[in-house]
Amino acid sequence: MARTLDLGPILSKLRGFYAKRKRLPSFSEIQALAGYSSKGGVSVLVRHLIKKGIVKKDSAGKLLPTPALSGGIKLLGVVQAGFPSPAEEELIDTLSLDEFLIQKPQSSYLVKVTGDSMIEAGIMAGDLVIVERGREPKSGDIVIAQVDGAWTMKYFEKQGGKVILRAANKKYSPIHPQAELVVGGVVVANVRKYR
Repeated sequence: MARTLDLGPILSKLRGFYAKRKRLPSFSEIQALAGYSSKGGVSVLVRHLIKKGIVKKDSAGKLLPTPALSGGIKLLGVVQAGFPSPAEEELIDTLSLDEFLIQKPQSSYLVKVTGDSMIEAGIMAGDLVIVERGREPKSGDIVIAQVDGAWTMKYFEKQGGKVILRAANKKYSPIHPQAELVVGGVVVANVRKYR
């Protein structure tokens, strides 16, 4: 009769490891965390973790976390932003903010916002924006760009084959790159912490 594997203790150790180091442990580190004497036991454990949806493998076979490991947040329902309506708390799903906000983790980075040039786009000083490298900017996208040696965040526009960078604040004039324009990425999300 097959023995049932208790994932509770190892899952707790994996979550702690991941929270502290922001990466999954190697097979040798999993072996030490689980107290296994052989790597064969680690292989069996990893297969169970994949089957339970706690980790997954990428195309190169590298282990990646899922919301079940990284401690996603419960998605309890919807709330109307207009007139109040009766609401019932109902668990809809578990949501990882990383997975929700970041489509390409390997080509994404965070930037902390300073200044007020994008306030009419809802981006305030102190916010964090998630930027994706390698995405071709389209007119209307918000980009992080180096213009003539200085970095800025602005709306990207193309007019007659020329690029114009526009602020989302009427007190700032459009920027017309003269010598150099390097787009460092397209802003894909804005994160604001209220407390």
